[in-house]
Amino acid sequence: MDRKLNLSPYYLKPGFAFGGSCLPKDLRALLYQGHKFDMRLPVLEAILPSNDMQINQAYQLIRQTGHKKIGVLGLSFKEGTDDLRESPLVELIEHLVGKGYQVKVYDKNVSLSKLHGANRAYIEHEIPHISQLMSESIEDVLDQSDVVVLGNKTEGYSKISEKLREDHKVIDLVRVKDGPDKSNGHYQGLGW
Repeated sequence: MDRKLNLSPYYLKPGFAFGGSCLPKDLRALLYQGHKFDMRLPVLEAILPSNDMQINQAYQLIRQTGHKKIGVLGLSFKEGTDDLRESPLVELIEHLVGKGYQVKVYDKNVSLSKLHGANRAYIEHEIPHISQLMSESIEDVLDQSDVVVLGNKTEGYSKISEKLREDHKVIDLVRVKDGPDKSNGHYQGLGW
């Protein structure tokens, strides 16, 4: 409730797991340096396992639906980027595919033909089959899915409710909506 330090209530609403090319790498570097000097860093040491737990919790929510056709809106680790390095969504999708789920993915910022540099190398070496999962439109993902996973807050994802079928289940990992929709038990999110 303290507003003197310019704190926002937004920080009390955690989202999905973090990723990207900086935070995981920097955290590992800090842990390495700490261990090199025989320091115990219990808070820092807990972050990566906690992040993995978020990904597992998302998988469990999907598994509990009982459906095998999964659509994922968002592939990059955050909206507005095409960076897939250490994206928790890539890890989640890899797990789903490994467990036999049929996955379709849409991310308006990820165009495989336009990627270059480290991001292109990452895709070619780590997730070369991702192009087979990509769709050209949100509508294509919705048509081929029973469960829709909102993976980042890209503009337009908040308006998918008007495009959903009545039998769709939605799992919101990033709080596209502020809370559960009381009128539709088919919409759930992390931490609700």
